[in-house]
Formats: sequence, C-alpha cells, structure tokens
Amino acid sequence: SRMSPWKWNISSPLAARKGTNRTSRSAKPALLQLSDYLLTHYKKGVRPVQDWRRATNVAIDVMVYAILNVDEKNQVLTTYIWYRQHWIDEFLRWNPENFDNITQMSLPTESIWVPDILINEFVDVGKSPDIPYVYVRHHGEVQNLKPIQVVTACSLDIYNFPFDVQNCSLTFTSWLHNIRDINLSLWRQPDLVKVDKSVFMNQGEWELLYVLSQFREFSVVIRRRPLFYAVSLLLPSIFLMVMDIVGFYLPPDSGERVSFKITLLLGYSVFLIIVSDTLPATAIGTPLIGVYFVVCMALLVISLTETILIVRLVHKQDLQPHVPDWIKHLVLERATLLLCIRDRKKFYPYRTQSADISRHPEMVENILQEIAAIRQFLEKRDQFRDIAREWLQVGYVLDVLLFRAYLVAVLAYSITLGTLWSVWQYA
Repeated sequence: SRMSPWKWNISSPLAARKGTNRTSRSAKPALLQLSDYLLTHYKKGVRPVQDWRRATNVAIDVMVYAILNVDEKNQVLTTYIWYRQHWIDEFLRWNPENFDNITQMSLPTESIWVPDILINEFVDVGKSPDIPYVYVRHHGEVQNLKPIQVVTACSLDIYNFPFDVQNCSLTFTSWLHNIRDINLSLWRQPDLVKVDKSVFMNQGEWELLYVLSQFREFSVVIRRRPLFYAVSLLLPSIFLMVMDIVGFYLPPDSGERVSFKITLLLGYSVFLIIVSDTLPATAIGTPLIGVYFVVCMALLVISLTETILIVRLVHKQDLQPHVPDWIKHLVLERATLLLCIRDRKKFYPYRTQSADISRHPEMVENILQEIAAIRQFLEKRDQFRDIAREWLQVGYVLDVLLFRAYLVAVLAYSITLGTLWSVWQYA
C-alpha cells in the first residue's frame, strides 16, 4: 500500500512544535504532493485494472466543428471534430480529504495509460494540435478531450450534384485490444448527438444535417449548398437553351438562323470547357448535371441540323420537281390540321392563267410568234415560282412541326430534371 503523504512530516511532537513555521513554509503544494502520490509507482504500459479479467470501459463522443474538404475524385472527406473519451483508471484514485480537497487535476498524457483508439477510415494524418494533458478525477475517471483533423475515406455519391447528400462514417476501434480488454460505448445518448450542432461552423459549402451514432460508429450526414452551382452552371445553360428556342422565330428561308445557331453551339462548347473543372469527377460515376449538359449539347446539334435541312429545302428549287402529292397531303393538309394553322389557303399554290390568244386568228403571224415566246417564258417562270412556293410552304410547315416537337422535348427534359432536383433538395 502507498504511504500517506502526511507521514513525510517530522513525527516528534516537540520537533513538530519547534519547526511548525519552518515546515509550513517548506511543505510541497497539494497538487505536487498529489502528482507524486499518483505517478511515483505508476506503470503506464499496463492496463489500469486490479482484476485483469475486467474490461476497461471507454466512452467516446464526437462533435463536428467544420467540414474542411470533400474530395470527390479521391473519395476522401476532411473534417475537424472535437473528440472526447473517458475511462476509469483504477490506479489513479485518491481521497480528496488528504490532499486539500482536490477532486480533479490534470496529468501529462504521456505519463499515464491511454487507450489505443483509432478511426478505421483514416487515410492520412491531419494537422491536429497537440493536447498534452488529460483530466483525472479522484474516483479514477480520466477525461481526454482533444480536437482532431480527420482525413478519412468515404464513399461519395455525386450523382445528385449539386443537390447531393453525403453520409460518411467514423468507426472508432482499439487497434490492438479486443472487447475483453477494452469495451467501447457512447458518452451521450444518440438523440443528443444527432441534433447537436452547437460547435459547428456552417459558413462553408457543406451543411451538417445530423450525426448518427450507434455502438462505436458515428455517421456524419452533410448536404451541399447548391446556390453557387445553380447560378454558375445551371442558369447560363438555361439561358443558352432559351436563346436556341427563340432562334426558331427567325425566317427559315434566310441564312441568319444557321449562323445564329452555330454561334450558340460554339458558345455552349466554350461554356462546357470553362465549367469542366467545376464538376466533380470520379472513376465510378458521372453526376446527373454532366448528363444534362451533354443532352443540352445534343439538343443544340439537333436544332442546328433541323435548321440546315429546312434551309436546304426552301432554297434553290429551280432544278427540283413539283412537291409529290403524298407530301402535299401529309404536310399541307394533315400537318396544318394537327398544328392548328387556320389560314390553310395560303399553302395551296395558285397559277397564273394566261389567255389563249390562239383563239384570235385575226392576228398577224409574227405577232403570234412573239406572244407565244413571251407566253412560254412566263409560263416557265411561273412554273419555277410555283415549285419554289410549294417547297417553301412544305418547309414552313415542317419547321413549325419540328419546332413544336423540339420545344416539347426540351420542356419535358427540363421539367423532369427540375422535379428530380427539387425532390433531392427538400428530401
């Protein structure tokens, strides 16, 4: 058994009376006496239990302070947490009455036994401050409180970017001891851990939703704030698509529409090059917003292709035959009915009926020849005009039909993505 620190004084009553003032001035402070009492014969290499069959119960707790970085490419999460643990050290007990009523004190961490608790998901050593002390209470309870920068592996799902929610686990375990030696438990109730955001700094890109805890595992659930990405990625893309739709109102028989849509396509290509570094990249998946950009690019290409076909259809009809009857029936009759085009009379050609001057035999023969030549020329010209007018009418109807189909596709695509992102945002 340990010797009481009070036995270090002079035992002779007479000497005690004579040297009362001297000993009171030279006596050690109570904290030093207690430190010597606790650490003089302490063996920090041995688990602090009287009975080796009894496990050391270590209670742990986590409070998330900040989300420092989420590396989607390397699947790594960097957080800053306040880690707390306490256990009972049966070799660090004392009677407060013998030491000036001291009930707790701090001791160097390197001087006592500390459980080897690690996080299984650790992939790198973070820049954590060194806390060299622990608090010890008179009944043997040791509290080890320290901030830790945690760099852990996490399976990050970026499909819903920028409306993604990530769930990363921090699993605490003893690297060497089994459950018969060290038994881990939770310091606080799971309900209290879940709603505790008292120390979280929420000014960054990520928002802490809650921390789920069970046994020795803490699940940190975080959500990305999407406003920056919605403004810098989604809005420019939406504006370019709206301009592409507006471009359909340019006349299809003019070349301005082709140049306008080519300019839009080049602008969208530059936009994708600029935002390519902003999008998260992983080897196991692609975010939906990346698919959205690719589909928008494809829609712009389809729009340009449709414009080129319509422009080719309504230009240079001098060498083309008349519009086939089945095309007239499908396009100029059925399609106009389907598209609710009211003034359908303008889609039917009208030909100039020249007077038959051959009925007037009183005319001079040379005048007849000149008039016949003029008539032949005018009829030829009217025929070309009729052919051009027919193809132009077909082109206009097809342009309206394809524009409405394109508009329906864009709207359906936008509504689907908007609905999905809304559900993810408010889920």
